[in-house]
Amino acid sequence: MKDPVERTEGLRPEDLLADVTALRHSVAAARVVYAGFRQRIERPEFAASALNLAQYLALRQQDLRGMQRQLRGLGLSTLGRSEGHVMASLDAVIATLSVLSGKQPSHAMSDRAFLRGEQRLARNADELFGPPRSGRAGRIMVTLGTDAADDPQVIAGLAAAGADVLRINCGHGDAAEWARMIANARAAAPVRPMRILMDIAGPKVRTGEVITPASGNRLSVGDTLFLTRKLDPDDANRFQALCAPEDVIDRLSVGDLASLDDGKLSGQITDRSDRGVTFTITAGRLKGVKLKPERGLNFPGVDLGLDPLTEKDRSDLDFVVLNADIVGMSFVQTAEQVADFQTELAARRPDWQHLGLMAKIETPMAVRNLPDIIVQGAGRQPMAVMIARGDLAVEIGFERVAEIQ
Repeated sequence: MKDPVERTEGLRPEDLLADVTALRHSVAAARVVYAGFRQRIERPEFAASALNLAQYLALRQQDLRGMQRQLRGLGLSTLGRSEGHVMASLDAVIATLSVLSGKQPSHAMSDRAFLRGEQRLARNADELFGPPRSGRAGRIMVTLGTDAADDPQVIAGLAAAGADVLRINCGHGDAAEWARMIANARAAAPVRPMRILMDIAGPKVRTGEVITPASGNRLSVGDTLFLTRKLDPDDANRFQALCAPEDVIDRLSVGDLASLDDGKLSGQITDRSDRGVTFTITAGRLKGVKLKPERGLNFPGVDLGLDPLTEKDRSDLDFVVLNADIVGMSFVQTAEQVADFQTELAARRPDWQHLGLMAKIETPMAVRNLPDIIVQGAGRQPMAVMIARGDLAVEIGFERVAEIQ
């Protein structure tokens, strides 16, 4: 394909036809990528989607801006909404350009080819979340609070109001509480059957016990926080906090970015020693943040080497796989982690491939590995992707969330 240049004046359809045809050839070569996907695909119904995904990746690797300007100048599709039907979109553009050039189209246009992607998406959504309500294409997911366990009217009200999926955050409560929530949900089924999503908590880096100076417990821009494996009571003139899990400290280097309390304060690692690392705060709330235990710590761009399943998560899975319709996997970053998670599911439920999987995308690494994550997950069981905007924003910057999403 030619370099994208601005040449809308005097544009000849036959020249653009050659460019789009060359683009189609390069996208068709994505079958090589698809061949790599095939080894992960056990569900035949996902094969066509995986091929389209490979083709879409090939399409987006091209700089289409110049071509899009030219297509727009002719009143044709700019391929900007082709993700569900890549080859059909290219073939439609090629057929139209052929007619404009006085040539016989080499590829036939077909409405059915465009509809297949939409139909697959609708089937997949129905399989995971149940059929939509009349007149509404989307679904409504509601996260349950503790009151939903003890007051059946809470969930009955959600059903009447239009909820489709009930989310249980396994970071809170226990199996006895979750069982009461699920019983209340099943009791509300005559009003509206609702799917149950149980969200495994996953690892979370947090502050442990803290020491604050006599001057106050509020961290502000310009302050430093010493993250350590062992507090030093004799060094009471600076902010100190245990880092949990403590092995994270070994992964940190001077210059690494850091943030505290869901991004309320941010900065970087400016020093390290045998005892820990110094986190210097350079941006955040003007009024600062109180340093307390259980405050979230993030280190954007650093591979912390965390297992996406904690021991608590594995214990929770014993209940989840037998009671949920969909299981949410937090902190997933690679296809290999999804495969390991599926092994955990298989060890607990023979028909685990009927259980829905929701992969939560929370880090830059997960964004980079998203195609392989999707293929590994959807290749073996019904799957959805959740963009965890809060955690992802801390990792990539709030200004980029809409772009990444």
